[in-house]
Amino acid sequence: MVDASGPGWLFTNGACILYICTKGAKCRRHTGRRRVLALMLMARRQTKNRTGLPRLPDIPSHDALVSFACVACNARGFVRVGLELLDAKAAFESAEWVCENCGFVHSRDSDLPFEHWPEELRDASRVATERFWKAFFLSATEHVESYWKQCKTCGRILPFADFSRHKDWGPLERQMECRACKAVINAKLNPKRSKQQLHEASSRRRIADLLLEGENESINIDDLFERFGGKCFKTGVDLDKADRGTWSIDHILPSRYLFPLTVSNAALLSRSANENKRDQWPSKFYKPSELKRLAQITGADLTLLARPSPIVNPNIDVDACVERMLSVREGSDLAKRLAELKQLLVKYDLEDSLSDVNRRLLGIK
Repeated sequence: MVDASGPGWLFTNGACILYICTKGAKCRRHTGRRRVLALMLMARRQTKNRTGLPRLPDIPSHDALVSFACVACNARGFVRVGLELLDAKAAFESAEWVCENCGFVHSRDSDLPFEHWPEELRDASRVATERFWKAFFLSATEHVESYWKQCKTCGRILPFADFSRHKDWGPLERQMECRACKAVINAKLNPKRSKQQLHEASSRRRIADLLLEGENESINIDDLFERFGGKCFKTGVDLDKADRGTWSIDHILPSRYLFPLTVSNAALLSRSANENKRDQWPSKFYKPSELKRLAQITGADLTLLARPSPIVNPNIDVDACVERMLSVREGSDLAKRLAELKQLLVKYDLEDSLSDVNRRLLGIK
């Protein structure tokens, strides 16, 4: 407990109570005259690590890091910024990022070290140099995808895209383990998934595949690589067409919302970028400038790509999907397939798109 006129702390039964005296020394807690404003912060229980891999205790779980290439020696530098991402303008005004390799200080007050440049373009007091530093700090902090993170399991500092998404986990909303370490963890944990869990995951994938079967177009890989210049659209990394395990064809508009794979709905991504996007709506994954360029490359509808929230494909032929899904082999569990189909139609609010015949067939009123 601290001074009676300020805040105090009380620890009891695993809970931490913060009380703030709002009436000074005459608070009822102290003299019986006034009430206390109290806020209880429950101490979080320690979670048990069931991953099978030890976690490095000295590495913060959710810290973000800024990465930069030293302008003097080109060495990769990192600045740990913790749980609050930087504002680009504030970074330009006050940041001093020191290169651990050569000691160069990256600051708006530093002259540029490019000796082959004219002197008037290197002087920190000149407008040209000021604009250089503004762009330098902006590129490192403008977007969440610009940040880096340290893997809690292997200890490597890696780009944002090397970590899978985990909602509400730190400022980056990324998992503690990098994708490579997560693959090891999944190899250990997946065999422990129950038969029911495996069946449900498989069922969801099968339903989506059946609904879109016949809607998907064949994608010419040579044409795809030519359209995207052989690079991952998101990261700009060069991709090897012959190494199929390093790249993926992305449903720009996700199949989750019943958009089939077509030439105008296909983007070339590295495997890690595609895993990072998963079934996100385009505007949640791509920057506005990227959406515009994507529409120009593919011919996709930019107004649809830029929507802030997802919609189910308004052009999907629901009756055709139903007929494909009900084309069952002898011995199939028809009752089960009907239940899965009705569940999906309700989920996507597609009952009204059915013909009267199919509504009666499925028992939908």
